[in-house]
Amino acid sequence: MCASGKYNSRGPALIPRMKIKHRIYYITLFSVVLLGLVATGMFQFWPHSIESTADWTLDKRSIHDAPLIRLPVSSPIPERGDLSCRMHTCFDVYRCGYNPKNRIKVYIYPLQRFADELGVPISSTGLSREYNDLLSAISDSDFYTDDVTRACLFIPSIDVLNQNSLRIRETAQALAMLPRWDKGMNHLLFNMLPGGPPDYNTALDVPRDRALLAGGGFSTWTYRQGYDISIPVYSPLSADVELPERQPGPRRYFILSSQTAIHREYRAELERLKEENGEALLLLDKCSNLSQGAASARKRCYKGQVYDYPQILQESSFCVVLRGARLGQATLSDVLQAGCVPVILADSYILPFSEVLDWKRASVVIPEEKLSEMYTILKSIPHRQVEEMQRQKWSSVNSPLFLPLIPPRAPGFTAVVLTYDRVESLFRVITEISKVPSLAKLLVVWNNQNKSPPEESLWPKVSVPLKVVRTKENKLSNRFFPYDEIETEAVLAIDDDIIMLTSDELQFGYEVWREFPDRLVGYPGRLHLWDHEMGKWKYESEWTNEVSMVLTGAAFYHKYFNYLYTYKMPGDIKNWVDAHMNCEDIAMNFLVANITGKAPIKVTPRKKFKCPECTAIDGLSLDQTHMVERSECINKFASVFGTMPLKVVEHRADPVLYKDDFPEKLKSFPNIGSL
Repeated sequence: MCASGKYNSRGPALIPRMKIKHRIYYITLFSVVLLGLVATGMFQFWPHSIESTADWTLDKRSIHDAPLIRLPVSSPIPERGDLSCRMHTCFDVYRCGYNPKNRIKVYIYPLQRFADELGVPISSTGLSREYNDLLSAISDSDFYTDDVTRACLFIPSIDVLNQNSLRIRETAQALAMLPRWDKGMNHLLFNMLPGGPPDYNTALDVPRDRALLAGGGFSTWTYRQGYDISIPVYSPLSADVELPERQPGPRRYFILSSQTAIHREYRAELERLKEENGEALLLLDKCSNLSQGAASARKRCYKGQVYDYPQILQESSFCVVLRGARLGQATLSDVLQAGCVPVILADSYILPFSEVLDWKRASVVIPEEKLSEMYTILKSIPHRQVEEMQRQKWSSVNSPLFLPLIPPRAPGFTAVVLTYDRVESLFRVITEISKVPSLAKLLVVWNNQNKSPPEESLWPKVSVPLKVVRTKENKLSNRFFPYDEIETEAVLAIDDDIIMLTSDELQFGYEVWREFPDRLVGYPGRLHLWDHEMGKWKYESEWTNEVSMVLTGAAFYHKYFNYLYTYKMPGDIKNWVDAHMNCEDIAMNFLVANITGKAPIKVTPRKKFKCPECTAIDGLSLDQTHMVERSECINKFASVFGTMPLKVVEHRADPVLYKDDFPEKLKSFPNIGSL
């Protein structure tokens, strides 16, 4: 499993560099693991200093040249593993202080070979190709550091991917001997095949103290919510196969089962379903008439007919993923790569990255006891929904690795004002916004193709750059285009008739956004409700204790969402918005909530706004159907997204001293509008 190789300047090149496809897989795996750590709580405690310790350098050796460490029988053994661990109890956030670009820094231990007192290695395979690829991907990434004093996470060069190859006690002793172990604090272990016969535990059996575990077989009993990360099990069968992209639509088979070594009770139930539904279900198994080897592993058979695997997966709409001896199955990776919708029957299984991925959009989860009803359940899913799940495999909306959950380095915000022909009101808005201390630039999106903007000499005199962009078509979506002129991370979207917001209110909104840069932070709050009589969603603009949207007629957000709105908005939502000249703000709320899983933040108590549904002055609300259309938009968008991503909350952000009886000069934001 191991071969000699050189180190490069980025880190330990343990064996010859991996193929491009393997590299992409492991870079993606590691990146999403970090995203999971961020999403589950690491950055809730992000500090502003780093621990100062003695410098370490990475000792660069090949695996054959790595020093041999003998483990005395009396070497300490870590605790079994603390199931109560969470980020605030078992993770030292003060190691994760400020680094360039606010990135987590990851340190990989130098290579060492561990053996017991008799010289017997702790692993029968040494360093696997898969673990080498994973370490190589980390060392090639921007997260890697060879300065141990700047490291937030520590990755051992001890391969625990496959528990079958490990000596449990000795591996635990080797972990405890790591110089920075400290009861496993801030150490991250990767394991894809946990447990062993006959019980096959769903988490790594190696005692590991407080170490985080990225595991491929977690159950609800072993998974530490907000601490561990569930990862997919790597599949070598599809690693070297380039599968073409398939357009959404019907396939030759409705259901396909391609797993081998399925429990006989499950196999019997699948055979019964096959008898009942004929050609709609293809039931494959291991080929008994082929010689064993790599070639036969890529084949599946049914009654003597041989099929290529994993290519056959692309011929079915749904692909069954059943639990085996272990909960986590490599079949899931094959199915996803093939663009087949996985039908997961594995009770208590923690799906990969389930804390940051919405699996309902791309899979069907069925209780194991309902295997006999699988065909009926899948047949009840509308064709449109099946196609949307298929589409998720190829064109799902991608977010960056993570949005920083600390104030951005680029100060200030860019105000983007959408306007058509209300010049007097526009100038009043510009004048008021220009008083905000954190304003960095004003960008006016001129949406009128039949009239030119006023001459430069007529515009208000402001102390920041003011740029006018003329659009080619009158579309509401133009306000969310990722213009090159937007250089700050913060964007204030504001309408040309929002003249009542004070500079204090705008500055306070920006300060709130700096603390929550992954949220929509705005002023007019709105709510979606379920209408039980009509059986659909309803838009509500009345003043209530709950909000699920903030209107982008006056809202702060991260500029990355402009890119997502313009280029990655699902379905035909953008066309719908532009055709109806309505609901671009609702669409942005759907998009942000779907990406982050979080609710917007309403700021300040102001109730009265000059907004379309509040006044009838030159606005869209002259049309009495406006509110009806807003409700139609919510139902349309929920249908396209395949879910209702909006989150309802009951809180609002106000300045601390807003209602306190203090002199105004002691308040940072004295001019906050009332109800």
